[in-house]
Amino acid sequence: MKKSILLLIIIVYQIISNNIFAQEIPTNEELLKRIEKLEAEKAKPKEWDASLYGWVRADYIFDSRQSAYSREYNLNLYPLDEKLDANGKDINAAGSSNFLAITTRVGINFKGPDVWGAKATGKIEADFFGNTELNKTTAGTGSTGLLRLRHATATLDWRKTAVTFGQTWYPSFIPEVFPGVANFNTGIMFNPFGWAGQIRVSQKLNTELSFIAVAYKDREFQTANANGASANSATFNSVIPTFHGQLQYKNKNIVAGIAAEYQSLQPVIESNALASDEKINASDFLAYFKYSNEKISAKVYGITGGNLHHLVMLGGFAGYIEANGQESYKPSKTSAFWVDIASNNAKLAPGVFFGYTKNSGVDAGFKNLYVRGISGARILDDVWRASARVDFKQNKFSISPELEYTAAKWGDLNSSGKAENNMKNVGNLRGIIRVMYSF
Repeated sequence: MKKSILLLIIIVYQIISNNIFAQEIPTNEELLKRIEKLEAEKAKPKEWDASLYGWVRADYIFDSRQSAYSREYNLNLYPLDEKLDANGKDINAAGSSNFLAITTRVGINFKGPDVWGAKATGKIEADFFGNTELNKTTAGTGSTGLLRLRHATATLDWRKTAVTFGQTWYPSFIPEVFPGVANFNTGIMFNPFGWAGQIRVSQKLNTELSFIAVAYKDREFQTANANGASANSATFNSVIPTFHGQLQYKNKNIVAGIAAEYQSLQPVIESNALASDEKINASDFLAYFKYSNEKISAKVYGITGGNLHHLVMLGGFAGYIEANGQESYKPSKTSAFWVDIASNNAKLAPGVFFGYTKNSGVDAGFKNLYVRGISGARILDDVWRASARVDFKQNKFSISPELEYTAAKWGDLNSSGKAENNMKNVGNLRGIIRVMYSF
């Protein structure tokens, strides 16, 4: 028995040895080809890929005066008008403060196989800013602090032509040219802000010049509500989207552009118990410029037009009563501009910002006024803001203190939707410390 087992082991060993030594030893040239093949497989672009990004952000905020705001005083708009009590003391001259992390953000960029010869990419991004304020009369309602969709897009890029669809920035918000302030308001009131469902086509005319066409529908940020309207019903009732056209020039140091937009909204489908098809027809025009090099970045932006409420700016529209008792609508007129200059130093980057916006009113004879910047029989005439900041940066970590002063001029509402008589200047000093850790 022992002899049989030993014999079997010897036979198996011989078979294995013969097979091994029978194989040819690869040459150096063959080994080099195998290595090159492995390296080529490794360097081959992934058919599917995704990358996560975002930041943890905390803001400490102090305000010297009560202001129109969004999300627990995080986003300030303009200081409130004087409000005197029985003793002549201004009730709104009271300070406030808060400590928040709701602007913490997370996003994912991804790409997949080509589609019809185009590079296919996508993005999903959200923060914790919510969509609505807490209801003061019913504690616990509202979406403050809950996850909010910012961007959800897919893009097909054929090198010269690119098509993007989904939710992303309003086309009048220029990602390459917006204020670099520490405040989360990103220059709101002076610079358009917000996202909208849209389809966007970008056509390269040459290596530096592009034409961008966008059709979009308001969503989170929208026009004001007329009598009988519900949230965003003016957009829902409108058969056509808002149209935007933009010409943009871009090279190594400069980004510049001009754009125009046309919007037709229908606030209600019923007015005075009759079917209504009354529209708010408005247009706006804008221009922007940015110069940037290794040391400095300088930006300037200006916009003028009607019914800019959906861009989180002053204005909106007015309602007029017709002969049949129905309400018709006309846009209010608003203009704004801003300038931002900042250092591009990698570790210590100071910056300054100045913005101004003006309420130019509406056609006389209105019955109702649906605008941002009105309080009873008082309305804003203009608002300006100046701020200074310093970004202390180390790798992906930054601390950014900022001082910001916002001044507003209030006056009595006149027949043209402007401020007139009993003018009052009020101001709010905001101090901010922003801490961010990005990934």
